[in-house]
Formats: sequence, C-alpha cells, structure tokens
Amino acid sequence: MTPSPAAPADLVITGCTALLHTDDGEGTEFAEDASIAVRGGIIEAIGVGVGLPDAVEHIDARGQLAMPGLINCHTHAPMVALRGIAEDLPTEAWFNDVVWPIESNLTAIDVELGARLACAEMIRGGVTCFADHYFSMDTVAAVVEECGIRAHLGEAFFSSQGTQGREKSLEFALRHRGGADGRITTTLAPHAPYTVDDADLAATAGLAREHGLPVHIHAAENRDQTDTSLARHGLTPIEVLARTGILTGDLDVLIAHGTGIVERDLPVLERAGGRAAVATAPRGYLRFAWPTTTPVRALREIGVPVGLATDGAASNSSLDVWESMALTSLIQKSTEGDPRWLTSRQALHHATLQSARAVGLGERIGSLAPGRKADIILVDLTGPHTQPVHDLAATLVHSARSSDVRTTIVDGRVLMRDRELLTLDVPEIVRELGERLPALVDRSHGRRIQEYDA
Repeated sequence: MTPSPAAPADLVITGCTALLHTDDGEGTEFAEDASIAVRGGIIEAIGVGVGLPDAVEHIDARGQLAMPGLINCHTHAPMVALRGIAEDLPTEAWFNDVVWPIESNLTAIDVELGARLACAEMIRGGVTCFADHYFSMDTVAAVVEECGIRAHLGEAFFSSQGTQGREKSLEFALRHRGGADGRITTTLAPHAPYTVDDADLAATAGLAREHGLPVHIHAAENRDQTDTSLARHGLTPIEVLARTGILTGDLDVLIAHGTGIVERDLPVLERAGGRAAVATAPRGYLRFAWPTTTPVRALREIGVPVGLATDGAASNSSLDVWESMALTSLIQKSTEGDPRWLTSRQALHHATLQSARAVGLGERIGSLAPGRKADIILVDLTGPHTQPVHDLAATLVHSARSSDVRTTIVDGRVLMRDRELLTLDVPEIVRELGERLPALVDRSHGRRIQEYDA
C-alpha cells in the first residue's frame, strides 16, 4: 500500500538568514539560506537544507532575516492615547498633575481604542508578545484575541480601592488565563509597594500561590523610591516584597524598572524561590533624568533574567522595543564604563530569550527551534542604513529599525505582510480615538486616581 503524502504545512519560509540560539542558550548564531516550516502554530523544522513539505502559504524571504518576535516585557498599552501629553516633567508632576488626573476619566472604550492602536504599533515594530499592567483589562484581552498578538495581562490595582481592587485582579486573571487559544497568559498586578500596602501585598502573595499565578509589579522604579522606602520603613522596596511574601516561596515575579535596585537587594532577589525577573525600559529613565538605570550586569550575574520593555507611551512616546534594545546596550556600556558590555549579541539575547523567560514563556517563545511557537518576524536588511553588513548582530541592534520589520507572525498566523497590517484598521482606530480625546484629557474636574508620594 502506498503511504499517503504528508499534509501540507501551514506556512513555509525560504531563503532567509535565521537567528538561532546556541546550545548553551546564552549566545546567538546565524544560518544563511535557511528555511522554516510551520504547522499548527508550531515551528516544525528550521535550518539549512531541511526537507520542506508543501505548504498552504509560502513566503520568499530572500534578503531578510528571520528572528524570534520581540517581547515588550512591561507596558501600559492603552496609554498610547496619552502619547506626548505629559512632556518635560519630573516624575511627581507627571503622575499627579497630568497622568493620574486624566486616568480618572478612563472608560472601557478609551482602553479598547488605545489597546488597538498599541497593538498595531507593536505588530508593525516586530513585537509578537507584550506584558500589560493596566485597567479595564477585559477589553484589552478582547483586542488581543481579535488581532492575533500574544499577551501576558494583569488588572492593576491600588490599596485605595479596598479589597475590591485585589479581587477584581484575581477574577480577571482566572477568567482569561489560557484565553485567545492559549495566546493569553495572566498575572496578578498590584501597582507598587508605594500604592499597595503590606497587608494587600501579603494577601496577593497568598492568592498567587493558591491559584498558581505570577505577580507583575512596579518596584524600586527609581533611586528616590528606594531612599524614601528606607527612610519610612527601614527596608528597600525589594525587601518589602520579600517581607510580604511576594519574593519568597515559589512565586514567579516580574518587577518593572528596578533602577532603584541597590546592592543589598541582590541577595534578596537571588534567594527568591520562584522566578524573579526585571523589565527595563531605558528611554523613560532618560526622559525623567533618573540618575541610575536597571543594573543589568549585576542581575545577570545572579541569574535574574532582564527583559526589554517600553513602559507606556505616555512616558516613552513609543512602543518601539527595537529602540529599547539599542539603548540598553549603549546605556549599559556608559554606566559600566566598559565598551565590551553589553555586546550586540547579549542585547539580542535580552530582547528574545531573556525577555521570554521574564514573562514566564521561556519554554514556548523567544527562540526559533522545532517545537517552539511560531512567533517569527522577518527583517529587511537591504536598506542603505544597514549596508554593508560586517557584523550581523551589530547591524540588527545598532543599525536596523523597527520599520525594517516586513512581516510579523504569531502562532503561525501572519499579522503583517510586507508592512501591511492584516488584523487592525489604523485609520478607523485613529478616527474613533480622536473623537474621544477631548473628554479623556479633561483635567478641570480636579480628581486623580491616586497620589504619587514616593
């Protein structure tokens, strides 16, 4: 009996140069004239000279580089609606005078439109997964399901909301865990140690353990917060997280920013029983003129993954993780006084596999290999600003731009092909958002959702 031919693959990409991670998982290498076969949202085969099945869809990627999709490890996606509205301000004024008064106006529609615009920006910039920490997150989950991107979502809360805020965060996490055909993972999302009290943090730690959920929280965002915490409590924000159970036991914790992490915090993070990770968003730190940055080298030495992020566009004006990658490399060189650190290959590792580990998806995304999710971007390196190529890693980090991403694929589904978005209508989103902006940005009411005093 003649065996029946194998069913066609869903997608085959040919002729690309592929960024691959080395066996030790700490480096990168490049395979020229590579091919990738995708079936059921999974990479089935990748390499040079691999046998390729017929495919329903074929992409000729000659002149392009295939790499894992970028991961935005900490953002507030709907805040693109506030892009450029709070410029040239110190941190306290940014929060108290502009952002928190405006956020008291938020409706679910505002969040939905902001999330749509943010997802369009990220898909066009090669981001295939983002970790979001915001309000009205049911609407963000619906946008993620519709547009095809991957997301790690948490409903943010303050202690000023009473127990209702914490309960809403838990309900959201349980309701949407595994949603969008597995593209949504969820987390508990207390805002920060300066807006969530010790009792709430301890209760959050208990709920996270009970339900097998991670925690995503701002902590030690800047050095002033650390100094204020020491003056008030005799503990750093990181030590507060340990005291309240967030950084003890087996909890997985994603800490946003961490530019205020000091030497005494490193053993605390190293002893954390679960996965402690940090997300760095360097452009915002420059804009706020914070005197320190995330201590990437020290964290790496104790085995803490550092993922790349943008924060929200209200503080960053951009959701461009490509820029975060370049800035992280450059700022680390300046901070450490060592041009040999952070290298381009190390920066690529932070942008891909370390970022995947930071959001708890290190076994599923972050590298191109058989069995991994087919979250793939194709980058055009034929432009004059990327030629000639002497060092491919350096070209990607320091010469390429997010606009060089030609194709974005998540779970094997093409979300952008040749720069054309296939799942989102940007002109319509911009039109609807524009109609809502006057009511959203009105601060005449004098309210604010919270007080920044850290």
